[in-house]
Amino acid sequence: MSSLAGSAATPADVHAIEEIMRRGGPALRERMARAEAHLERVTAQAGVPLASHATATVVAGGKRLRPLLVMVAAEAAGPVDDREREQALIRAAVAVELVHSATLVHDDLIDGASLRRGRPTVAAVAGRATAVATGDLLFSCAFAELARNGDAEQLQALSDASSALARGELLQREDAYAADIAVERYLERCRLKTAALFEASCRLGALVAAGGDLELAGSLGEFAGQIGLAFQLLDDVLDVSGPAQRTGKARGTDLLDGTVTLPLILARAHDERIAQVDLASLHSPDSAERLCELIAATGTLEQARARALSIVAEAKESLPAALGEGRHELLALVADAVVERYC
Repeated sequence: MSSLAGSAATPADVHAIEEIMRRGGPALRERMARAEAHLERVTAQAGVPLASHATATVVAGGKRLRPLLVMVAAEAAGPVDDREREQALIRAAVAVELVHSATLVHDDLIDGASLRRGRPTVAAVAGRATAVATGDLLFSCAFAELARNGDAEQLQALSDASSALARGELLQREDAYAADIAVERYLERCRLKTAALFEASCRLGALVAAGGDLELAGSLGEFAGQIGLAFQLLDDVLDVSGPAQRTGKARGTDLLDGTVTLPLILARAHDERIAQVDLASLHSPDSAERLCELIAATGTLEQARARALSIVAEAKESLPAALGEGRHELLALVADAVVERYC
């Protein structure tokens, strides 16, 4: 189950993020730029030989949705109106992106991937041992950076998310190539592997800005967890629907890797031919493409997409009314950015 942030950026992605930056104003744009610069500094200071691989991983980019969630949640809980709190916010944003980057390095290693965002993976360039060490380095840098904020609640939020990521990866490996995965088990895997770090991002932003308001941090975290869940559902739809020019990978890449996703689960109930397919028998991109065509023909891609859109709508409805119109609107725009590329 790949992350959307590892996919190729599309005009819809760029438009959605740019609209958020425009609505957020100069302060948001400046904070994101500062976080980007600090992210590169942290990895560059890690020491040779791993620093070059860590820096290459973070410089490869992505849309930085998780750091953006940190910033937007802080704005909603705000204000962030002093230098110390501003620096704490930058460190929190960098920490979540470092954890995300670490998971990408380790996921590529587990999946045997040779490319990430069109560039060779650490494992492809430097081998398995270096990839393991680079991912570990990124994890450790994340917690070292966040520890500088001196807030146990922030560390707990990121620690919980990191533990969830590990449990989700183990669950995905356990479920690989299985024919009888229930929808709820699939959703739990999505919550662990993707939604948990989204949730931590908003929790961190709120904790920095609101000075430990756990109730507000919890509310914003739940909102982000829901859009993170929708994010992964839609990414799994895109794995089947493609095309490669839009996703940066061949159709059915996750299926070829043995990852059972919602479109496949739903399609198995609609078409006996699909129910009888053994994912372990898919040995080429062409065979995965043919399975994608069968899944698409059942109409279950639309069902999965509708479920994700419903989750996003519920997440937006759950935002605390006390946030105020402007802050509420900015968080809603982030939720919309998750789905814009699929519509």
